[in-house]
Formats: sequence, structure tokens, C-alpha cells
Amino acid sequence: MIITEDSMPATATADDPILKVWTSFKSTTKDSPDYEPLRNQLVERYMQLVRYNGERIWQRLPDGVELDDLISAGMFGLMDAIDAYDTERGVKFETFCVPRIRGAMLDELRKMDWVPRLVRSKASKLATATKTLEARFGRAPTVQELSAHMEIDIKEVEKMQSEANAVGVVSLNKKWYETDSYKDVREIDILEDKKGEDPTRRVQKNDLMRLVTKGLNRNERLIIILYYYEELTMKEIGATLDLSESRVSQMHTAIVNRLQQQLGVRRLEFGA
Repeated sequence: MIITEDSMPATATADDPILKVWTSFKSTTKDSPDYEPLRNQLVERYMQLVRYNGERIWQRLPDGVELDDLISAGMFGLMDAIDAYDTERGVKFETFCVPRIRGAMLDELRKMDWVPRLVRSKASKLATATKTLEARFGRAPTVQELSAHMEIDIKEVEKMQSEANAVGVVSLNKKWYETDSYKDVREIDILEDKKGEDPTRRVQKNDLMRLVTKGLNRNERLIIILYYYEELTMKEIGATLDLSESRVSQMHTAIVNRLQQQLGVRRLEFGA
């Protein structure tokens, strides 16, 4: 069964019984007889998040990766998130747990090392050709232009783009930021994944993001990407980076002011 966004568990409301489960769970210790039953209730409530995110990642992968393996790894990520979640932080559990779930799945993929060397080589050649044509045209190249430049069929280019996208799933599995309360924030967790999105449009969007955030440190990049690309609130970003909401707001204002000052210098890069 394919899980859709409509079938995802709803965010807890004030009268949701799950809130009582959270309260009881956070007041117990691991050696308490109530610990496992309460955690199991929470796992059951949020396990659809694991399947949903597992299917989103799995759909981008070539044959040879079992969905069940991703889901099994994601369940460990969910349990880690349940243990680490602070109900007093004011951040939705769904927002908090998804990076841990996906991070656990990506760790499993990395351990499997499922990407063939030939696929990695093709992805590298495609990236080189894309950058060369971008420099020549001042924009992202079309499939036809890549085909002519690389002297291969259009269908082969499209296949390489699909495989390169799968390689990117693991290459994006790098840590961006780590705190005691929210560990292993990874690049893939802050990039939007739209299945079926036009590859050229996706490349252009990612290139624009890299251009805008060039010269920023990791925290600054995260603030910009999470706020403008993932549409998180300042409060949610603060919880992710273990910073106060006011501090995130101050940093955001400073970053925007700096980017505005640099915009004139970067006009040529935007093709203006």
C-alpha cells in the first residue's frame, strides 16, 4: 500500500489522547515497566511517517533496494526520535522526527553501498558536462544539449539523470549540524523532494539555492533554506539548531541584509 499525505497521522490537537501518552511516557524511566508499552503506543501512532518517508526515498532508487529494509531502519530512527523529543520545546513531533527517520534510512543505504561504481562514474560525467554547458550558456542545459555535448542518445542522458538523482540521495547524507537535543541534521532533510518534478527545473532550483547561500556558514545556510525552501517557522528552526527564536530572527535579518549588499556583485551570475 502506498502511503499518501492524506493518510498521514494528523498533528495532535489539544484533546488528542496521544498527548496524555506523551506526558506519561516522558515521566517514566527506561527501567520502568510502563516504558515499553507507552513507547509502543507512540510508535504505533507515528509509524506511518516511517512508511511514507521510506516510500519517498525508495521511489528515487534503482532496483535492488528493498523497501522493507528502509522501513526497518526508519523504525529505529522513529524510536530514537521518541526518546529524544522534548515536549516542552513547542515543536511538532512530526517536524522533529522526520529528519531522524530519513537519516536512519540513509545511514542504512550508505552501509549497503548499493550504488554501483559505474553509476557513480556516469553521474560524475553528467555533472561535469552540466557545469560546462552552464558556464557556456549561462543557464541549465537541456537534455538535447547534454546529448549533443556528450555524444550520446537523449534516452541515455535521461537514464543518467535518473541514476544521478539516486546517487544524490546518498551523497546528500552528510551532517550539517549536530546538537545534544537534535542530532544529525542532514542536507537531504532540508531539500524538498518532488517526485516527477522536471529534472531541469530541479537543477535550476538547486543551483539558485547554492548561489544564494554561497559564502554563508552552515548555520546561516540552514536558516535560509529551512525558512524559504522548507517554510519552517523561526521557532521550528530554533529548535532544529538549538537556538532561541529571537536569535534565529536576528541571524536571519543579518543574513538578508548581507545578501542584499552582495546582490549587485552577483548580478552577472544571475544572468542579469
